[in-house]
Amino acid sequence: MKVILLKDVKKQGKKDDIIEVSDGYATNFLIKNNLAVAYTKKSKQILESDLSKRSEDEKQEIARCEKVKEKIEKEDFSFVVKSGKDGKLFGTISTKQIADEIKKKGYDVDKKAIVMDNKITSLGTYKVIINLHKKVQATIDIHIC
Repeated sequence: MKVILLKDVKKQGKKDDIIEVSDGYATNFLIKNNLAVAYTKKSKQILESDLSKRSEDEKQEIARCEKVKEKIEKEDFSFVVKSGKDGKLFGTISTKQIADEIKKKGYDVDKKAIVMDNKITSLGTYKVIINLHKKVQATIDIHIC
């Protein structure tokens, strides 16, 4: 029996995959537990319309993230911190502090989306990558003074 998966099923497939399984497994487990629906012309049409809608939504999200990327890369982010000899900081600048500074400028960025190559432990300028979307990355300069 052919079914369309509604959720990821271990060792069977990912969501929206069309797979062939035994009739008993399909009816007694997959369909009963709302993990799949039977493959019919109607269910295939619904799947295709859902996939096209998701594709359009993702294109719009990527376009929105591209606009945010252009704006955020023009911004200047500075931190005034205490430092010791040779410009060493007392502690480090965390992704949470960077996210808070970005939010002050009006951008909603999660601290988990911020990627730093090295810890910021001294004065200077650093490049930080922000993952706005899985296909859109912004690079900003952080000035520590």
